[in-house]
Amino acid sequence: MRLLLMSDTHVPKRAKRLPDELLAEVPRADVVIHAGDWVDTATLDLLEATARRLIGVYGNNDGGELRARLPEVAYAELGGLRFGVVHETGPAQGRERRCAARFPDLDVLVFGHSHIPWDSRAGNGLRLLNPGSPTDRRRQPHRTYLTAVAADSELSDVRLHRIS
Repeated sequence: MRLLLMSDTHVPKRAKRLPDELLAEVPRADVVIHAGDWVDTATLDLLEATARRLIGVYGNNDGGELRARLPEVAYAELGGLRFGVVHETGPAQGRERRCAARFPDLDVLVFGHSHIPWDSRAGNGLRLLNPGSPTDRRRQPHRTYLTAVAADSELSDVRLHRIS
């Protein structure tokens, strides 16, 4: 099962639209995961119309219409793994410990908010992934997103993609 992970798209505030490179990945993915801060409903509509399956949550910059359509936290079993998606996880220091305590039954937690790519493991084995932002690099050298494969209860081929 091929996964496409993104967060913090901030359309149209940080970009007029999603990058073509990212849009080209949507039909290749079995599941698209968006960890919040969409900002506009048009991006949600686009991904709902083009993704085979979309899992998304709202972020701190998402208004009432997005909050009415999306949960704060989403859960799904993908490729035999228990996934969670949330926008905010708090400061980097102590993140693994906090997330392991908050989400003890998950295998993978996808989050956003910081625009900083992240890939780590908590002491209980929870894998934490932040795809960064495909539209707003903030203090990072590149705009980014992630792809991965979930199959047979394993997450593999986790790859950070840089958008120039």
